[in-house]
Amino acid sequence: MAKVMDELKCTELLDQHHIKPTANRILVVKSLAVANRPMSLSELENKILTIDKSGIFRALTLFKEHHLVHVIEDGGDGVRYELCMSRHIDEDDDMHVHFYCEQCHKTFCMEGIAIPHVDLPAGYRMHTANFVIKGKCPACGGRAD
Repeated sequence: MAKVMDELKCTELLDQHHIKPTANRILVVKSLAVANRPMSLSELENKILTIDKSGIFRALTLFKEHHLVHVIEDGGDGVRYELCMSRHIDEDDDMHVHFYCEQCHKTFCMEGIAIPHVDLPAGYRMHTANFVIKGKCPACGGRAD
């Protein structure tokens, strides 16, 4: 289900993450919110025609630094970005499994499935985790290869 965010909600989200709201940043947040799935830079570039690729990339880089987006390496054509809906700025309680469709090359959030706990050896501290399941999505499941 798409997350509709008006300009005020986007501004509040940016403020919560100590990011100065600008017209471009608000537009990138809105685009990520309604996407229904993690988006690649090229997908965002095709969706947001009023901002060039470098402007979108700068916003995403800033969002990553301030823990506003998750960066998902799905093994496809690069990385994908999704809004982090964590309740905490410094601690990510929104980590979840992702599904990469090997046929349509889309990545989907499996928000109801938490990343399994991993007991790391002493001295190791997890910062983030990337858990991707690969296969065919429901839309592609019935298609012939």
